[in-house]
Amino acid sequence: MLRRQMKMLVDWKKRDGRKPLIIRGARQVGKTWLMREFGRTQYQKYAYINFDGNKRMERLFDGELQTERLIAALQIESGVSIDPVNTLLVFDEVQEVPGALKSLKYFCENAPQYDIIAAGSLLGVAMHPGTSFPVGKVDFFDLHPMDYLEFLDAGGNTSLAELIRKQDWELIASFKDRFIELLKQYYFVGGMPEAVASFSSYADYRQVRSIQQNILAAYEQDFSKHAPPAIVPRIRMLWASLPAQLARENRKFMYGLVKQGARARDYELALAWLFDSGLVCKAERVSRPGMPLAAYQDMNAFKLFMHDVGLLAAMSNLDAMTILKGNNVFEEFKGALTEQYVHQQLVASCSIRPYYWSAEKSSGEIDFIIQHGSGVVPIEVKAAENLQAKSLKNFYMKYQPGHAIRTSMSDYREDGWLINIPLYAINALNDVLGM
Repeated sequence: MLRRQMKMLVDWKKRDGRKPLIIRGARQVGKTWLMREFGRTQYQKYAYINFDGNKRMERLFDGELQTERLIAALQIESGVSIDPVNTLLVFDEVQEVPGALKSLKYFCENAPQYDIIAAGSLLGVAMHPGTSFPVGKVDFFDLHPMDYLEFLDAGGNTSLAELIRKQDWELIASFKDRFIELLKQYYFVGGMPEAVASFSSYADYRQVRSIQQNILAAYEQDFSKHAPPAIVPRIRMLWASLPAQLARENRKFMYGLVKQGARARDYELALAWLFDSGLVCKAERVSRPGMPLAAYQDMNAFKLFMHDVGLLAAMSNLDAMTILKGNNVFEEFKGALTEQYVHQQLVASCSIRPYYWSAEKSSGEIDFIIQHGSGVVPIEVKAAENLQAKSLKNFYMKYQPGHAIRTSMSDYREDGWLINIPLYAINALNDVLGM
């Protein structure tokens, strides 16, 4: 299985003055596999330590955090002779032992010759009261579920993925039917590595759905295990409301769909917990498309997306035939899967923070708006081949952005002020914009 983040890890290894690296991400997005694969392929050996339920490591890191002493103990624990030149230290579930998280500061300051990568699910990292977090002494990057191009690679469709990476629009159009068929599969399977690996091996939709249901059940268990007990019921209600939130024509998050009469202040902590865990992503509304967009965000208006389109399909109880038969999937569920898919690709593949824009006194809305250079780029999402873009045109006429993007099932085209990118090629957005 190929993950594009492997290149980021290789670049980190080559960097002078590198700090210990923390990989953040929701549970089961592939952090452990990525770290171990990096150690296996890029080092002579790696020492893997899992801190989850590890009482020996709890006692070790509860004592003096002297690096030579720690290395000696880690050699015994992992069974690997740790050579600072040829060995990668892998700390998994580091959030379970606060002292291990704190020790990264001392490794950075006193023993920078050791390469250390730590994984921490956002369900626990930095949530321990009183923990001294190594601010400024570690590097970070976020790992998301597999994007559409990684899904193509995993399924043996690397040649198709390369067409998108190379922006060969003529050949992409020639294989349009194949891209659409695979996109439907991705809507069902999503990007959770276990689901993708199963589908790539067996093409069994029932087995994929069983894996997804197990992942969702594990998340539910994590609510009780990691969240403050007082907010667990509200986390569950908020989490369960996501399919209904996204099924609405106007996908602005409504607390009333969580519980009748619910108010923002009642659910702020629950929402923050889900956000910090990596299970949901926000797209905040901006009042005007000014730079920087963060300066114009409306803190009280936002869309809330799940981190994976396949898990959204599973939570919504959409069966395989509903998604795979015809083109109804791109129109039914009011385009919710499509907008979820686009948001997921912008975040995971393009490393973009999307906002959205809506007019104060009219129904005009732009699905997503992003920063590009010294300006902004509006993005309109069309679930099928509907090429009407009234809101996008009105936005363009009023604000005159340098680029305007529509993503739909139509082929790539540049039509004056408008660029249409096929939904199945939205991962090429950065290259199209020259970002």
